[in-house]
Formats: sequence, structure tokens, C-alpha cells
Amino acid sequence: MPEPSIAIAGLGIESSTFSPARTDAAAFHPARDEQILARYADFLGEGTPLRAAAHWHPTLVGKALPGGIVTAEAFATLSEEIIERLAALPHLDGLWYDIHGAMTVEGIHDAETVLLQRIRETIGFDVLISTTMDLHGNVSRELVHLTDLITCYRMAPHEDHLITKERGVRGLVERLQAGTGRPLKAWIPVPVLLPGEKTSTRMEPARGLYEQVGDIASEEGILDAAVWVGYAWADEPRNRAAVVVTGDDENAVTAGAERLARTFWEARDGFEFVAPAGDFDDCVATALASTARPFFISDSGDNPTAGGAGDVTWTLDRIMKTPALTDDSRTVIYASLPAPEAVEIAAAAGVGATVTVTGGAAVDSRHAGPVTITGVVHSVRHGDRDAETEVVLRAGGLHVILTRLRKPYHREEDFTRLDLDPRTADIVFVKIGYLEPELYDMAAQWRLALTPGGVDQDLLRLGHNRIRRPMFPFDGSDFEPDLRARLIPAANAPLTGQDC
Repeated sequence: MPEPSIAIAGLGIESSTFSPARTDAAAFHPARDEQILARYADFLGEGTPLRAAAHWHPTLVGKALPGGIVTAEAFATLSEEIIERLAALPHLDGLWYDIHGAMTVEGIHDAETVLLQRIRETIGFDVLISTTMDLHGNVSRELVHLTDLITCYRMAPHEDHLITKERGVRGLVERLQAGTGRPLKAWIPVPVLLPGEKTSTRMEPARGLYEQVGDIASEEGILDAAVWVGYAWADEPRNRAAVVVTGDDENAVTAGAERLARTFWEARDGFEFVAPAGDFDDCVATALASTARPFFISDSGDNPTAGGAGDVTWTLDRIMKTPALTDDSRTVIYASLPAPEAVEIAAAAGVGATVTVTGGAAVDSRHAGPVTITGVVHSVRHGDRDAETEVVLRAGGLHVILTRLRKPYHREEDFTRLDLDPRTADIVFVKIGYLEPELYDMAAQWRLALTPGGVDQDLLRLGHNRIRRPMFPFDGSDFEPDLRARLIPAANAPLTGQDC
């Protein structure tokens, strides 16, 4: 066939329904037209085979830091622009739907499916759609129905995020070129809901489970296989693990999906935290007693890359009340706390000035109030994509990073740009769950602090009441789920029966 015509669209965010924060449209940093192709230059840049294989029509793709529920106004604004841009295009053969899969919107259930339904109504139900997702997304029966090819990451941390997106795009292009029509889709919901910090592919049993994904995807008659862990910090009926296998051989896709679902279920009691975990006092005592440097401690309950508000002060307040963490005998780094007014004061005072500022708990004050810090301005940096302005205050040996807006600190340069050297620090506190690759490689030792916040690792105390039950670990592990594959019809055929 002639080169296919393919559009690109999508919105991506993890939304914690247990955080009081709200996410607006600007947080998605929407990219349009050539900006989208530049974002995926590794496989859609000029001169790449996939770029040359189709006529590309990028519309709008928005990606936000994980956070609170998306406002209805933001979703309506961004969705409407996507629909308008798609409606203005010529006939399409395909669409790449680039999402995360854990977006919650005020007043809307299963938001990614709602948007995809509108897209279908705009471009037609015969257009081939490929959906790429985070493995912490949620996969409802309706979402599988409206798409044709669907896949997700196979690594956590997500070192394969671009590989996954390229796989989804390549599969779409090849399917259109072959003219072989829509594949079969076998979907199985798995009644397990675990935090990402218990399902890292760095360790068993997740490592072995995801190795099976690749094995099954390479079998005859199968195009792709995917396992979603689901998103634990939102409370919707779709929040749970899921398996989807796509291909052209009904027996192969059905058997492959059931094998993955059974492997996941049978391993349910084996998932443990990716690092030794404990409360704040235990983690600090271990760090102070250890000679391993740098010693990292994850302030996991307010992790902004899982959906935390980012401005919970509970941990920082306790650090500041612990003399061994604030005196001059050791170097301690805390990353980070959004405190816009404090940042403005410190930045205006300049490096070397001594200031007293108060901040934090403007969004999430349920666990502790604002903190007051007196310290020397160690560094100031403007122009960060996420934080906008960053300030480091030094109080004794404690270095606290304050930001105008939320920012995750995942890379060494996030620190060195602020004249901080995490490699020579004694203890580094980061608002994160599992350490991202650079920090993981840097850490001589590491503890996961089970701290409060909108992404509390203790799921049972959060208060889920809309998820489907029974669900592990909320209902123990002694029930037997229905792990038979459901063959989901194509988008141009009716979806009948009940979800389960």
C-alpha cells in the first residue's frame, strides 16, 4: 500500500486520588506538531526508517509530572484541542495513542478511555490505533476494545520507555504496511494492586515475570505481550494489574495471556520492597551507624514522581529536629521542598546571605505544617523546566533544596548544578520511591523510609473504597480469581457483556 497516514496524540500523567493537589493544563507542557516529532527524535527524527515509512500528523501530546487529580477544565481544554486538530486532518490510516494510563480527572471515570472514545468518533472506527503505556497504568476492558495494538514498558525503573514507544509505533507501521487487519486481543484482569516499590524488575519475582513477557511476545502467532502492575494510589474500579497479549493465532494469544496472568497471581506473596524498608527513625539510625557513603534514604510517601504533592514537610521537620543530621559533623542533603515564597526571598538575598524563610505544606498540610529554616544561601539556579527556580539553604551540615515548583531529583546533575556533590555527602534524602538508575548506582547503601503522604506505601491505611474486590493485598491471598483470557472485539464491533 502507499505510505500510511498516521496521527499522534495523547495525554499522560499518574494522578493520586489520595493527594489534595490538583493538576492544571499547563502542567502537561503540551507539545504540538514538529515539537512532538522532536520529542521522539530517536526513532521519528529526520532520516530514521520509521519517519520515512509514513506520513506523520502529530497533533498534541501532553506529559505532566505525576500529581493530583486533573481538573475537569484542564482535561476539557486539552482534549478539545486534540479533537479539533484530528478533525482537521485528511483521512488517516493509523493513530499512535501515547498515554501513561493512570490519569484521574474530576468527575470522569477511566479518562484515557473517554478521550479515546472521542478520538474514535472523530477519526473513525476503522482506523488502526496503537497505544503505548507505562506499566503502572490501568487497562480497562473498554480501553482494550477501542485500541488495536497495546503495549507497555517491561522495566521498572523505566529504562526502556523509548524502546517501548518505538515498539508500539513500529508495530503499527508494519501492520498497516502488511494490510493484515486487526489482531486478536486477549485481556485478563489480575486482582493484585501493589506499589511500584514492590514490583521493580531489578528483583524477583517481577524480574522473572517480565522476562516471560519477552519470551511470549516472540512466540509464533503473537505480535506483542504486556503486563501492567497498575497504579496503586488511585481509587477507581480499573485500578489493578492486567495482561494483554495480541496476535493472529487465537490459541497462542489466549495461552500466552493465561500463562502470564497465572505467573503473576502465583507470585503475589513474593513481592517485597526493592530496598530494606522501615520508619523514619529506623532508617536514620541505620544511616548514622553505617560507614557506607553516600547513604540514600527515600522519603517515599510524598514522592512527586508517583503522584505526591511534593510539599509534605513531615520528614524535613524531623530531620531539622535531629541534631546529628544538622550539625557540622556530616553533610546531609534534602531534595526537595516546593516553597515559592521562600525561594523568592532567598533568591533575592543572593548567595552567601543568611535568611530565615518558611515554606511547605501549602498543598498537603495533613501530616505537618510549614517549616521555618534559617540558613545561608548556598546556591541559586533559574530556568529549570520543572522547578523554574531552585535554591539551596545550608543550615550547619544540612543542605535543603527549595524549589518554586515541584521537581524530582533523579540525576547527578540535578545536584551538581546546585553546587552540591551527592557522591561526597554522608546522607542524601530524596523524595522518591525506588532510586532511579544514576542514584541507584551512586548509593553505597539505601533505605526506603515509609513516610506519610499522598503516595503512602502502606496501601491498607489509605482507604480505597472503589476498587474491585476481592483484591490482593486488601483481602489476603486465599481467594481464587478468574484468570481465563477474554477475547476483546475490535473497535468496529460491539462490546457486550460485563467487565470483570
